[in-house]
Amino acid sequence: MARLADYFIVVGYDHEKTGPTEGLGKIIQRFPQKDWEDTPFPQGIELFCQPGGWQLSKERKQPTFFVVVLTDIDSERHYCSCLTFYEAEINLQGTKEIEGEEESGLIPPAEVFAPKSLVLVSRLDYPEIFRACLGLIYTVYVDSLNVSLETLIANLCSCLVPASGGSQKLFSLGAGDRQLIQTPLHDSLPVTGTSVALLFQQLGIQNVLSLFCAVLTENKVLFHSASFQRLSDACRALESLMFPLKYSYPYIPILPAQLLEVLSSPTPFIIGVHSVFRNDIHELLDVIIADLDGGTIKIPECIHLSQLPEPLLHQTQMALSLVLHPDLETADYAFPPPRTALSHSKMLDKEVRAIFLRLFAQLFQGYRSCLQLIRIHAEPVIHFHKAAFLGQRGLIENDFLTKVLNGMAFAGFVSERGPPFRACDLFDELVAFEVERIKAEEGNPPKMIKHVRELAEQLFKNENPNPHIAFQKVPRPTEGSHLRVHILPFPRINECRVQELLQEGLTRSQGAPAASRGDKKCVVPAGPPVVSIMEKGSTVFNSAQRLEVVRNCISFIFENKFLETEKTLPAALRALKGKAARHCLTQELGLHVKQNRAILDHQQFDYIVRMMNCALQDCSSSEEYSIAAALLPLTTAFYRKLAPGVSQFAYTCVQDHPIWTNQQFWETTFYSNVQNQVRSLYLTAKDDNHAVQLRLKEKNSVGPDQDKTAMDLAAEQLRLWPTLNKQMQQELVQNEESTVFSQAIHFANLMVYLLVPLDTSKNKLLRTSATGDWESGSNSIVTNSIAGSVAESYDTESGFEDSENNDVANAVVRFITRFIDKVCTESGVTQDHIKGLHCMIPGIVAMHIETLEAVHRESRRLPPIQKPKILRPTLLPGEEFVCEGLRVLLDPDGREEATGGLLGGPHILPAEGALFLTTYRIIFKGTPHDQLVGEQTVIRSFPIASVTKEKKITIQNQLQQSMQEGLQITSATFQLIKVAFDEEVSPEVVEIFKKQLMKFRYPQSIFSTFAFAAGQTAPQIILPKQKEKNTSFRTFSKSIVKGAKRAGKMTIGRQYLLKKKTGTIVEERGNRPGWNEDDDISVSDDSELHTSGTLKASEKSTMEQLVERACFRDYQRLGLGTISSNSSRSKTEYLRITALNRMYSLCRSYPGLLVVPQSIQDSSLQRVARCYRHNRLPVVCWKNTKTSTLLLRSGGFHGKGVVGLFKSQNTHTTAPASLESSSSIEQEKYLQALLNVISVHSKMNGSNTLTVRPTIALSPGTERRASRMSTVFKQVVPGHLDVNLPNSFARGGVWASLRSSNRFINTQTPFIDVGARLAGKDNTTSYSSSTFLQSQLLRRQAALYIFGEKSQLRGFKLDFALNCEFVPVEFSDIRQTKASFKKLMRACVPSTIPTDSEATFLKALGESEWFPQLHRIMQLGVIISELLENGSSVMICLEDGWDITAQVVSLVQLLSDPFYRTLEGFRMLVEKEWLSFGHKFSQRSNLTLNCQGSGFAPVFLQFLDCVHQIHNQYPTEFEFNQYYLKFLAFHHISNRFKTFLLDSDYERLEHGTLFEDKGDKHAKKGICIWECIEKMHKRSPIFFNYLYAPAEIEALKPNVNMSSLKKWDYYVEEILATGPSYDWTMVTAKCSVSEETDQTDGSLSQTKRKIVWPCYDDVKKIQPDAISSLLNEIERLESKLNQSPERWQLLWERVKMNLKDDTRQDNLRRHPSGSSGMMSANLHSYQKRSLLEIPDSGLGEEQSASISPSNGVDRRTTTLYNHFTSKNDENRSFEGTLYKRGALLKGWKPRWFVLDVTKHQLRYYDSGEDTSCKGHIDLAEVETVIPASPTIGAPKHASEKAFFDLKTNKRVYNFCAQDAQSAQQWMDRIQSCISDA
Repeated sequence: MARLADYFIVVGYDHEKTGPTEGLGKIIQRFPQKDWEDTPFPQGIELFCQPGGWQLSKERKQPTFFVVVLTDIDSERHYCSCLTFYEAEINLQGTKEIEGEEESGLIPPAEVFAPKSLVLVSRLDYPEIFRACLGLIYTVYVDSLNVSLETLIANLCSCLVPASGGSQKLFSLGAGDRQLIQTPLHDSLPVTGTSVALLFQQLGIQNVLSLFCAVLTENKVLFHSASFQRLSDACRALESLMFPLKYSYPYIPILPAQLLEVLSSPTPFIIGVHSVFRNDIHELLDVIIADLDGGTIKIPECIHLSQLPEPLLHQTQMALSLVLHPDLETADYAFPPPRTALSHSKMLDKEVRAIFLRLFAQLFQGYRSCLQLIRIHAEPVIHFHKAAFLGQRGLIENDFLTKVLNGMAFAGFVSERGPPFRACDLFDELVAFEVERIKAEEGNPPKMIKHVRELAEQLFKNENPNPHIAFQKVPRPTEGSHLRVHILPFPRINECRVQELLQEGLTRSQGAPAASRGDKKCVVPAGPPVVSIMEKGSTVFNSAQRLEVVRNCISFIFENKFLETEKTLPAALRALKGKAARHCLTQELGLHVKQNRAILDHQQFDYIVRMMNCALQDCSSSEEYSIAAALLPLTTAFYRKLAPGVSQFAYTCVQDHPIWTNQQFWETTFYSNVQNQVRSLYLTAKDDNHAVQLRLKEKNSVGPDQDKTAMDLAAEQLRLWPTLNKQMQQELVQNEESTVFSQAIHFANLMVYLLVPLDTSKNKLLRTSATGDWESGSNSIVTNSIAGSVAESYDTESGFEDSENNDVANAVVRFITRFIDKVCTESGVTQDHIKGLHCMIPGIVAMHIETLEAVHRESRRLPPIQKPKILRPTLLPGEEFVCEGLRVLLDPDGREEATGGLLGGPHILPAEGALFLTTYRIIFKGTPHDQLVGEQTVIRSFPIASVTKEKKITIQNQLQQSMQEGLQITSATFQLIKVAFDEEVSPEVVEIFKKQLMKFRYPQSIFSTFAFAAGQTAPQIILPKQKEKNTSFRTFSKSIVKGAKRAGKMTIGRQYLLKKKTGTIVEERGNRPGWNEDDDISVSDDSELHTSGTLKASEKSTMEQLVERACFRDYQRLGLGTISSNSSRSKTEYLRITALNRMYSLCRSYPGLLVVPQSIQDSSLQRVARCYRHNRLPVVCWKNTKTSTLLLRSGGFHGKGVVGLFKSQNTHTTAPASLESSSSIEQEKYLQALLNVISVHSKMNGSNTLTVRPTIALSPGTERRASRMSTVFKQVVPGHLDVNLPNSFARGGVWASLRSSNRFINTQTPFIDVGARLAGKDNTTSYSSSTFLQSQLLRRQAALYIFGEKSQLRGFKLDFALNCEFVPVEFSDIRQTKASFKKLMRACVPSTIPTDSEATFLKALGESEWFPQLHRIMQLGVIISELLENGSSVMICLEDGWDITAQVVSLVQLLSDPFYRTLEGFRMLVEKEWLSFGHKFSQRSNLTLNCQGSGFAPVFLQFLDCVHQIHNQYPTEFEFNQYYLKFLAFHHISNRFKTFLLDSDYERLEHGTLFEDKGDKHAKKGICIWECIEKMHKRSPIFFNYLYAPAEIEALKPNVNMSSLKKWDYYVEEILATGPSYDWTMVTAKCSVSEETDQTDGSLSQTKRKIVWPCYDDVKKIQPDAISSLLNEIERLESKLNQSPERWQLLWERVKMNLKDDTRQDNLRRHPSGSSGMMSANLHSYQKRSLLEIPDSGLGEEQSASISPSNGVDRRTTTLYNHFTSKNDENRSFEGTLYKRGALLKGWKPRWFVLDVTKHQLRYYDSGEDTSCKGHIDLAEVETVIPASPTIGAPKHASEKAFFDLKTNKRVYNFCAQDAQSAQQWMDRIQSCISDA
């Protein structure tokens, strides 16, 4: 029985003391006055009565009631119920009376009221009973009932209540009341009334779940509300949801104002405060605040709230939703059922609790199987094996459960519910028997709800066992009684009277029997063992097979079958990654141990140790403790004899694993061993005591005792314990204690074995901070085990050994004693025993160290393991080793192919070998570690210059199973070397290696790069310093430039060469059109060079060399003017080549010769240049020969110069205010001059441009193209430009017309509209007629489009007369390119295999944003090339003019001009647009020291990738193949060639590398990549594209959609057999290898089969295409016949010609330039059908046809025609190939002509199988057909009689037939047609 109330207290307002802001309370009276012995009086009760503070009030308030919970020092809870009412303040009234109203006798009504509280303190939690009792006392007082208050209080304090068990107690306080107390059935289950339901109603499901998780994971939770009662309820509800866990931290449902600082306490808590203080609590950083009234919770950012593990979270949410919102399911029904009523709130409350009870049952399922029983008597000591529980639940990663298990609440749970013999409750049954059912109900809501309701019934019954008896009768005060005016204050109670009555009541109750009903103890049901929370999916790997591998391997080892072992070991080690295989290993090894020992020979010992290491390497995570624990006894069992009396045990070789320094591991292992010992102790005891056993058998038929767990035995023992006598009990306790103690000694020994390192000295040097880590018990050991602090000096021998050992010994001793202290104290070992152990440990350690010294000494004498021989790589000419090979293991990275991966295949990696550093590259060369792969070599290398990142890593060595220092080096050639250094490689050597690597990565000057330094040991020439990033050039070079100009005696670029010789350019030039010989492309009439006018003789040599540059050769080819003075210039020239920049004084990053409008004087160019970034003024870089449109490039505008550009034209009239304005005027003039040139060009082609344009609409496919064009524009031109796209671009043709808008044409006034495409022409008198303007407007197309940055658009007013238009462009800046490249590298060469299965290669590729960047560049290129085709010129001024500009300009030229798609043309394009126009190769590729930190920016690589994309779509249009692009991609960053070094021609000139010096043999030569490519191309068709067959079409229009861009295999391909195939010494071996094999066994060569591995072999080399193999075959046959082999190109040309002509093969020898013969035609048609894979057989036939007699060819070609003719045959009277000479200045081209009598036309096609007619000649217009004489540029092979002319009334057509005979035939046929007509 317990007291209903411990104390009754009256608390009132204290008038003497007042606080700083508010009043204080004081205890007026308390009953009983003496404290009870078992319950101290609660302190500070006056604070809690008024949690908001004691304050006087101006009005009478309603009485209030709430319950405060106080916790005493023994963590007992006291429930203080407070009823507070207000009474008139006497003192104040008194003072008032004296002052004013003495004369009237009436007492005025009070104006101030003070609070008073009646408080009832109890240890029982019956809030409703307390409310009634206090209410009764208040009623008696306020209504002045005739009952003495003393009696009430005495009765209240003397009332006793039965303990739980469902009993009832009726009582009355004696004021006409009857009350009933109902005790719950189980004390352990919380009583909640309706509070849980209320909490969910206030906060909602999600918020309550968050709070629930917060409380379980020990976060601070704070409620606030305006109601104190609500706060109590919320805290009670939240706490009850935790059942079966108990909350053990501060729990203060109502916190008073004075104690608010408690909120900043460091411990977790559940606290409630009044909403008045909500502003004070918002500063709290780590508290989760729940607003009960607002229904919100606020989780601070710093708190990571762990969520319930899935699937439990989802299930709980579902269940709560079903219970709390039952109509949610049916809300959408068309015919909803009648509303499902919610259960009444008391029942609802229990249903919610039932859901949480189920949740805990699922969370803790099987917890009993992880309890470790350490002691049974006198008290059970139980430890919970967290690691095993989490591991078996599969929740090792889940931080929620981990936090719960580590929390105090769970520790309490284990100590309370651990014992196997105790009172059980609902939870025990649920967790033992119902979990299966809960799992089965997951997907079945009705069943689940049914179960929840059943549980709820039980919970409800627990609180209301007898629901039908509701028996409360308590008088209440009359309505509004608290508002009465004259209420007397609460009377003072007679204390003596209360004391007497109390005494009487107590003596009465003592006589009554104590109706105690203790809970019956029983054996706690164990329930099923732990199972994983998730359903295990079927594992992919067949584990049985893996176990078999491990078993076989172990049996091979013990049978001494070493060869078999070697074969199976790698597979076994791989299998040991799986848990089952590791368990299997421990079992199998256990079978080979006899009497705790097993001796092995050295080889066996090595194998066993390796397998143990492999099994241990992943054991650091706690779920794996069991494996380490199982291996522990084996490490002390296996040993080998090193010498007589010296044995080495396996534990000396497995010490490196961090698991051995993990205190938690040792504890759990110790406890599980103790449990087994205690179990066997009682089992043996039973065997002795037979009677006990018989009695047991009768009770339950468990079967033999062997099945009994320790828990079962313990339950039995605990049941019997009270029946035993003292002596027996004492004996049992002693037995257990000694069992635990003996285990402790055993473990101390084991720990010494595993913690003292074999080689204490080595350890010393390597582990510096070991002791610290070591103490924390969580360190990860990198080298052999643990060591102390580093000794001061290693070199002094004396005393070093001693101090050393002491350090290690002390560390080990400290660790072990801490362990012993903890486990022995926990498991109740006596203090004497613990002391004894402490004394023993240092001795054991010292002895063990001594033993180990001998073992270490002997083990050093063993012969070392054979390591593979270091293979030295072959070097390039001039390459030298810098560092000798460091022995390493090449670790597999994130690319799976080499490790077998998804494709299967051999495990080439990991490979053992060495890492070399040469002057040029980093090379790994070695052999695969896996024996089954065979004798392959593995090479991985890349140029030093391409290294982008190098970092130290720690690699888990797969072979030795230990951690090793490693290095990971990433290269921009998409390669990664990740190596672990062998233990023989010291850290110092690694440091040297890294230093050397850095030294060669960032050479001091370009002359120390490999391109120049290769093989040159000559003393270095004094080098000019590299240019600093932003400073101006050194004054030295400046003065030289100035001096050169003044004196004219010296050419720049030669100052560093001692001998000076001006070379002539004649022998170099060969047959290229020279700059001073007349050239039919050039429009100039002047054929002689006007040196007199422009050049001083001294500068002639510089000029001669400038003229050799690609730029000038290309200007000449395009006819972009000549170098001459203005005076002598012909009138037809509009552009000229200026040599103003020959000294690079105008713009340092531009070439020496520039093309500018003729009308602009050199003097004004300087001023124009100022308006552009880096002085990069707009210059012409290409001309479209068809439409004569120009492509210009420049840097971006400088901010200020821009505005003048587009201002109205009258600006020149104002005087230039400053230099700035004069510059912008010059700039405007320059732009005007450009526009003039452009308009003149378009006029010259006028008929052409204006009349031809509309025909575009007739050609098929225009609809599509036009729409694509406008969509492309939409993407490039941002929408906010007000460009009306429908107006600007036609829906039908490419350009829109403005037919409807007549006002444009009628009104001549300038029409101003920002950004609209207006097409006025400059007002040159000749063309200003309105008709011209009208036609221009109708075309609505600007003559010049300026592509600039969006930012430059502001403030532009486009003048009506300026016929140009600004197009803003968005592009990726360098930062984005760098970032994207980084991500691309990460995707293509990941350093590790991603753990997340979601992170696929394609996803990473997508995230890199690389393709959108390519897409943008290509899109710009396509748009600009279309504009140029359509008669507009384009000027590109983006960024600094050397990154995106270079990319776009080059692409445009490549798309528009077939010349650049040849080998020679592409070289010219790169030399011109990238090298001469100053792309910063060195800076972008990070080649120099001063751009070291800037990061790698692959601008050129992006361009090559774009070319690759176009190549993919037009494979027949390029003379070079993809390998050529990869070769350039590799070498533009390799520093192998000098071509791509430095940032501009100026810098190359300054370093003297720009021009080849013919005379000076000692000059630093360097190799040029183009020469190298030329040599290789001559030697073999390695760069040649056999599909090359250029078709005469307009500019290429590749599809630039993202979907049509393909990944470039350059990024992912790898050849481990030879390393990258781009270093030509290796490449040229290609042909010779096949020759050798063919010569050795010619007979077998046909059938020789070879397995090709994609990441190992060079697939292209091993499996060449048909043509290469035939060429090789011919070469082989030639060498057999001792003929000198013919050049492959000649052979190829011959083959093509033979195929082309079917009658006369002898006289068909053709030059490669115009080869569009039959072969090309075939290939072209193949392309049309996109069959890019040429059928081998077909090509074979073609090849053989070239050697077979002519009829073979005949057959072949005819079948070809039949195959591809799809035209209507009856319309063709005669057809064949004729060469036709193009219009003016165009060459001869072969065409397929068809004479059609029916339609009376001569049609021509591109080739025989072409279906779309390219044009026709109407026979009606033909006047004559006559034989003609050959003209210039005619086909080389043609005979003179094969020419004839066809004269129409418009023009003369020149034709050339195959020979005289067919010419005659054609003439006859055409003649007959004409005459027929």
